[in-house]
Amino acid sequence: MNAYPPLTREFYAQHATRVARDLLGAVLVRRLADGTLIRARIVETEAYSGTDDLASHGRAKRTPRNLPMYGEAGHAYVYLTYGMHWLLNVVAEPAETPAAALIRAVEPLEGIEHIAAQRSGRPQREWTSGPARLTAALGITGAHNKLDMTTQDNGLWITAGTPVPDSAVRTGARIGLGKRVPEPWFSIAWRWWIADNPHVSKPQFSKA
Repeated sequence: MNAYPPLTREFYAQHATRVARDLLGAVLVRRLADGTLIRARIVETEAYSGTDDLASHGRAKRTPRNLPMYGEAGHAYVYLTYGMHWLLNVVAEPAETPAAALIRAVEPLEGIEHIAAQRSGRPQREWTSGPARLTAALGITGAHNKLDMTTQDNGLWITAGTPVPDSAVRTGARIGLGKRVPEPWFSIAWRWWIADNPHVSKPQFSKA
């Protein structure tokens, strides 16, 4: 049996809110071309689901950018924001329903030397405490867009970790939506994070 088996497609086929919540404590794995393994515990996520979610890329018609959201669950949706930062999402829910879980922050476990080199000059607190920071640290780019994350073959997947009890989970509004997103989508509590984890991006927004 291979070490760190990927989460199954059935896991990702659940509603995006369930996927995002249950990804807390799971481990993001990145295998580099030279065989170096990087592992990082997922400590913060967000959910985006359906055409009625007006904060989601899936709210409008299909475009070349959001097309992966309409595909099979368990594939990567990696897109560029502000023209410079890659963000990693995993497609959720059945095909033809645009939905995904954004990986917002991770806690490095293995491959620390590689992460430190990628984030040289930055304090450790800022290595992976945000969606753009973690992709820079792990070398995740648009080349990973649409890749199947239910297999190890593509060098990027998520494996089960230690489940996080509800008592250790906090929820709040999603971040960086912009003022044009109407309610309830602007404030809906579709962000999850592990309480008191130093790698969370915005712990000051916490709700018990």
